[in-house]
Amino acid sequence: MKAKLTDGREIPIEMHKVRVIQRTQLPPVGQRLQAIEEAGYNTFLLRSRDLFLDMLTDSGTNAMSDNQLASMMVSDDAYAGGESYYKLGEAVRDVFGCEYYVPVHQGRAAEHLLAKIFVKPGHAVPMNYHFTTTKAHFEMAGGKVYEIYFEEALQTSSSNPFKGNLNPDRLLDLIREYGRDKISFVRMEATTNLIGGQPFSLANLKEVRRICSQHDIPVVIDCSLISENAYLINRREAAYANSSIGDIVREIIDQADLVYLSGRKSTCVRGGLMATRHKEYFDQLKAWLPVYEGFITYGGMSSKEIEAMAVGLREMTDYNVASSSPDLIEYFVDQMTSRGIPAVTPPGGLAGHVDAMKFLPHIPQSQYPAGCLAAALYLVSGARGMERGTISMDRDAEGRDVFSDLELCRLAVPRRVYSCAHMEYVADRLAWLHKHRDLVGGLEFYEEPPVLRFFTGRLRALNNWSRKLADAFIADFGEGA
Repeated sequence: MKAKLTDGREIPIEMHKVRVIQRTQLPPVGQRLQAIEEAGYNTFLLRSRDLFLDMLTDSGTNAMSDNQLASMMVSDDAYAGGESYYKLGEAVRDVFGCEYYVPVHQGRAAEHLLAKIFVKPGHAVPMNYHFTTTKAHFEMAGGKVYEIYFEEALQTSSSNPFKGNLNPDRLLDLIREYGRDKISFVRMEATTNLIGGQPFSLANLKEVRRICSQHDIPVVIDCSLISENAYLINRREAAYANSSIGDIVREIIDQADLVYLSGRKSTCVRGGLMATRHKEYFDQLKAWLPVYEGFITYGGMSSKEIEAMAVGLREMTDYNVASSSPDLIEYFVDQMTSRGIPAVTPPGGLAGHVDAMKFLPHIPQSQYPAGCLAAALYLVSGARGMERGTISMDRDAEGRDVFSDLELCRLAVPRRVYSCAHMEYVADRLAWLHKHRDLVGGLEFYEEPPVLRFFTGRLRALNNWSRKLADAFIADFGEGA
């Protein structure tokens, strides 16, 4: 919720009370320099003891509600037929309107099952934009991912409210090229993670549904951030200005043949879910689930998390819950842009994003500007963001870098975890770093896995730039800052 102040400003107001806290600390810059060097300039490999603010991801880091925590105490730990599974089913029917569902241990488990069942060698998988693990699963199954967005999706500074829309004309072109039988399904992601958490509109989703229905192509929706996408539809799509979040969520689901989600986001639990109205899809999922995940009534999840997911599904349709992260993200982005930081606009649904190629124009993509910015920001602030650029792409068959469409430093805003003061602090440190951006240099890999290298790869700073940046920071703020 937003509140208007007497001076005309609007600020996000937390519609909850803080009853349990977790201490944090701000390690001195010398400790941060040592930590980022030991982590190979990969913020994924930093230890939490070396962090002040953990803005790496909103996945599994959101604050759970009191009702979710209470529900975990009454879970049924039966290996098969546990009552917690059936409570989840009631929530899935009430919120999504889907009769069939299976829990999975997290979102990428759902992607694996989709790849196993639907994606065949030579198939096309159109989507509004890829996600790293999604693309990996579908391509390892022999499919080819096509990102069929509108051109403005890649313009980081924009007023387009729905940069996550899929281009229907390009979809029709793919259908003509491949034919219906070689298109596994069309995937829509709510919201599009890698281009700044940008939402799609319901008008666009309905047009995608209409085309797919005409050609008998399934529509699959990644609903990991469906609550936030629904809130942004309410804010930005005039036809839904008076609709409830729950009604918008249901209308999104109504356009899909199968939906899946990482419960770590909108539902604030560590797990995942797949749901459908089609028994034939459920039967296929049911056949493979015990092989890869677990029995169908727990699917690799703790029964406690299943109970909490049932509560979280309902709570995510509450306006004040759905708005909590997007409103704080909007405040954060406003704090950045007012200081001259090239942040992605309009604000999205999961994080504040910084355009690293505009922030660090002197660093070529071959030296990973988004990774450089994430490392440099940690060094001067203790805030851990993450690279969403070329490091997040895998190399081609010849071992060459595949340059990303965008080089973004993502600063996730977990739901109900941080405050306006935290956002102002990070924006201030970004502003200081921007003034000293010429001190930031490139990175190069010295340890690199063949797939999803952004998780565990290690890099080194070219020309020892991190030491020079730390010295400049100490000159302005002192050793202990």
